[in-house]
Amino acid sequence: MPRPKTKEELLNASCENYSKLFSLIDSLTDEEQQKEFMFEDRDRNVRDVLVHLYEWQILLLNWVQSNQSGTTAKFLPDNYNWKTYPDMNVKIWERHQETDYEKAITLLNQTHKKCMDLIDSFTEEELFTKKYFQWTGSTSLGSYCVSSTSSHYDWAIKKIKKHKKLIKL
Repeated sequence: MPRPKTKEELLNASCENYSKLFSLIDSLTDEEQQKEFMFEDRDRNVRDVLVHLYEWQILLLNWVQSNQSGTTAKFLPDNYNWKTYPDMNVKIWERHQETDYEKAITLLNQTHKKCMDLIDSFTEEELFTKKYFQWTGSTSLGSYCVSSTSSHYDWAIKKIKKHKKLIKL
């Protein structure tokens, strides 16, 4: 699926990939949903993937809300930049080791809905005009939204497909 370039494409791709993600997860047995991945990775199970998606959506939601309310904020937390964000991902993983699988689903369901509402609240121009908002830097708000929703869901689908393939061997 090509990267969304319009508001409609973004909403459709996000909803479609979200649906595909949960259809894939639902195709696994309860045991397979909880099983550790049989490949080396930071994320070791489906729960880890779900909370990763959730946390990145929280970053998006908080970033937009702060900047829209007049408080200048960066997308990544102060301790991180685009070179060090893998360290942040490890911290996300560590923080959620006590989060149970069902809670991870609930959290992601909540942020997915909030992200869809957020995207829908902006115009096409606001989403896809580079530098429309000063706080998006040299890119567009839509680019951040794509990365936190449709593209990130695609990443999760690939990871869980790999898990499914390996457990079926």
